[in-house]
Parts: sequence; structure tokens; C-alpha cells
Amino acid sequence: MAGAILENLSGRKLLVLVSILIISQISCFLIGGLIAPNPSSADIALASKCYDSGNNTDKWFYPRGKGQCHLLTQDDMKKLHMANQIVFAFQLPLPRDNMILDYSRWQQNLIGVLQFDIEYHEEALMAEKTLVTIDAKMAYRDKGDKDDDWKYYASSRETRTLECTMKEKKAGYYYSCSIVPLFELGSLHHDYYLLDLRLPVDDRSKMNNGLGQIVDIWLVAINQNGGFTKVWLSLKTTFFPIIVAIMIWFWNRVHQLNRPPALLEQMLLYLGCSLTFLNMPLEYLTLMFDMPYMPLIGDIRQGIFYASLLSFWLVFAGEHLMIQENENHSTLRAYWKHLSAVVIGCISLFVFDVCERGVQLKNPFYSIWVTSFGSNLALGFIILAGVSAGIYFLFLTYMIWQVFCNISTKRSSLPSMSGARRLHYEGVIYRFKFLMLATLVCAGMTVVGFILGQVSEGRWKWDEDIELEYTSAFFSGVYGMWNIYIFALIVLYSPSHKQWPQDDQQSMNEEIEFSRLPTEPSEISSLTSFARKTAVD
Repeated sequence: MAGAILENLSGRKLLVLVSILIISQISCFLIGGLIAPNPSSADIALASKCYDSGNNTDKWFYPRGKGQCHLLTQDDMKKLHMANQIVFAFQLPLPRDNMILDYSRWQQNLIGVLQFDIEYHEEALMAEKTLVTIDAKMAYRDKGDKDDDWKYYASSRETRTLECTMKEKKAGYYYSCSIVPLFELGSLHHDYYLLDLRLPVDDRSKMNNGLGQIVDIWLVAINQNGGFTKVWLSLKTTFFPIIVAIMIWFWNRVHQLNRPPALLEQMLLYLGCSLTFLNMPLEYLTLMFDMPYMPLIGDIRQGIFYASLLSFWLVFAGEHLMIQENENHSTLRAYWKHLSAVVIGCISLFVFDVCERGVQLKNPFYSIWVTSFGSNLALGFIILAGVSAGIYFLFLTYMIWQVFCNISTKRSSLPSMSGARRLHYEGVIYRFKFLMLATLVCAGMTVVGFILGQVSEGRWKWDEDIELEYTSAFFSGVYGMWNIYIFALIVLYSPSHKQWPQDDQQSMNEEIEFSRLPTEPSEISSLTSFARKTAVD
């Protein structure tokens, strides 16, 4: 039997292949660490307080440029009798060093989070939890447009829960309030954005009557760095044709055999297809078209890849356990329990993602975190996903440990074999152990990256004081690791066309090949007796 390339590749060629893969992996880390900037950046903008004499909701109020609004001072705000006459305006991006900046389409997305400065007054006490009603409008314009040529983008009246505490209740002190997630844009197709906020007061409905004296409102604008996007797309552009080419090569070798593809070979094809779908640099289209649904497409691609990768690892370890020789592992039915758990978990995360990102396609001000129930549900999903990922890694580690125990049991039959055959099997064992350890490292990095990704996405929304030092090296390194690891699997598990000499072919067929060695003591004893007889002959 020809076997896989992993079994028959010469030591020198294998060393060259592994060296190239290790150098490629190190290069991915260095590219992220030395070339790419941080994945995202945050700018803090202070609201400009504009005066609206007629409570005109159709007018755009902007603080910079020709036709800018009448700006209010703090003293002016105290003289106003109607809070509805105040418009809190944010014109983004902020100028820097007397230079007017603009957003780049390479920056991909924009998230807005509010922070309230509320001064303590005995006449306007606040409860620990206060409902805040916000009338939000967003507009945009591009380079070449006039200063007042703002075009409507989205609007909504939203209710947010503001949690504020006060340690020392003294005049002049400020409440310590939670952050308030406001909007999320899936694309930055335009150059400039304007956000107008009103806090309408209505005595009949008691709208915003529980708010204290608002001094300032801050907006934290988080966007993906354009330099990181360029490096990320460069990696995708590099890996995409490589994985496509190696998949075509792999499937051609499989179809040259006089047998149907094995389960492991089918799983490798599915895994390669999901990685190819993930590698497709669709983000280039956002440079030409406004595609606010790109984050949802990205999450779908990521979910399909995770499902394929997690399923492959279960099958990969299960196919090498070989508990009983007559057990049928030729179809996915033997793994339906394990795979169903993976599928259910991925579908749950997909439903959760659609509930937020899907609605945001029509209303960027929508967030599932705005209510206590939604916030607890979303946080529960993230915690459940993290715990499930940890349990999966422990289960996969246990399966790989079983594989190592199984290999150690089989290894007891090697000393009785002939020298050439013993060296062949020992080489296969060492190569397989190295590959399983690489699988474990890849699984661990994937789980850590998944958990940190969920925490990083949600920390601006559940208002937890979590300091995360994200480096581009970790992102690019893990992404490169997926491609390099799957590339290595496809190459090493491709069918080998190397044939054993005809006089050795019969004895090799009589000995059960390594991937199907028995584990029962009686079978091992029988194999040992046969190997001794073969050696004597």
C-alpha cells in the first residue's frame, strides 16, 4: 500500500518542508508585530453644544465650517429654560495639528460609545439606574461637497440605561456613570460624518426627567486601523491562491487512486474549502462599494471556518484512535454526537450575531445590549461560547492523549520486526506525534483567539474595566498558523505514489499498516508473533 506522503516522504525533504513552514509562521508574526499597527484605534470627541431656537429636527447642526451652528457656553446652558433647544453635535473625524482629517475606506467600520459628565445637584438627584431617551441623527458628506451639504444617513429614537453612582454627594462633584453604546457602522464609505444628539424632555411622559445636570457628553469613536487592514488583506491575497492550488493538487492525487476518497481526505477537502472562503479578499470590494453588511459576511465566513476546523480535529483524532479494528469510521455517522455539538454551538452564535448585526443594517443605532434582558442574554452567549471553547479544547486534548497511549501500546511490537521495517514505523510514529502536538498547539491558539475576540468585541458594550493589550502580531500569527497548518495537513496526508519493491509488497500487505494497527492485547500478541516469524525467515 502506498500510504500517505507523511509515511513515505524522505527525512531530508520533510526537514526542508517543515523548515519552510516554520519560517513562514515566524514571518507572519513578524509582519504583524513590525509592520502592522494596532488593529483598532479610539478617538475621544467632546460634544459641541449647539443652540436650536426653533427645535427644528430637520436642520443639521455642525460645529465646524461655513454655516456652523451657534455654540453654547456653560453659562448659556444654565440660562436656557428648554433642554430641547440644545443639540449635542459631533463632527467626525476630529482635526489634528490644524489639519482637517477624513476617514479612509481602509478603516472598514466605526463604533460609537457615549460617556456622560453629570454634575451633582441636590435639586436634580439621579437614581442609580436611569432611562435616557436619545434622538440621534447621522449625516455624511464627501470631499468636494460644501460645508453645509450634509446628506441623511440614519436616525432613531433610542432608549438606553444609564447607571451612575456617587461616592461623595457634594456640589461640584460628578457622577461616575457607565458608558452607553450608541451606534455601529459596518463600513466607512464616506469621508466625513456628523452626529446630532438631542435629549428631549417631556413632562407628560416624564421623558428624561430623572437626568441630572448634564455638563458634557463625550463620544468614543472606535475604528479599524487602515494600516492593519492593508496588512491583513495582503496576507489573504497571498494565502488565497496558495491554498486553492494545493487543494487542486491534493484532489487530483486522490482521484488517481483506484478507491473512493477516505473520510479524512473528504474532511481535508471541506476544511480547505472553508479556508478558501475565509481567505477570499472580499474586503477589496469595500474600497469601491458601500457594503455595510461586510461585518456580517465576515462573521459568517469565520463561523463556517470554525465549524469545519473543530469538526476536522474531532474526526482527525477519532480516525487515529483505532479502538477496535472492526469499528466503522468510514463515515461521519460515527461522530454525529461530537459534530452535532459543534454545529449547534456555531448555529447559536450565528443566530446571536444576526440578531444584532442583521438589524443594524437598517438601524445602526440598534444594539442588543440596551436592555437588561438583552445585555444578560448577549453576555450569557459570550460566556457560554468561551466555556464551550474551553471544554472543547480539554476534550480534544483528552482524545489526543488517548491517541498517544494507543501509539505507545502499538510501539511494543516494533522491536520484533525487521530492521528496515522497524525504522520505517518508528519514523512514522515520530512524525505523527509531532503532527498531533502541532494540532494541539493550533487548537489552543485558536481557542484563545476566539475567546479574546469575543471579549474584545463586547467589552465596549457591557462596560467592564478590562484592559486588553491586543497586538497585530497575535492576529496575523494565528491567521497565518491556520493557513500553514492546513497547508501542511493537505500535503502530508495526500496519497503517496511511492511504491514498495515487489518482494516487500506482500509482507507489507500482510502486516497491518500503521494507521490500522490493532489495540487489543490478543491482536498485538498475534502481530508480534507474526513479526518474529517474518524476521527469522
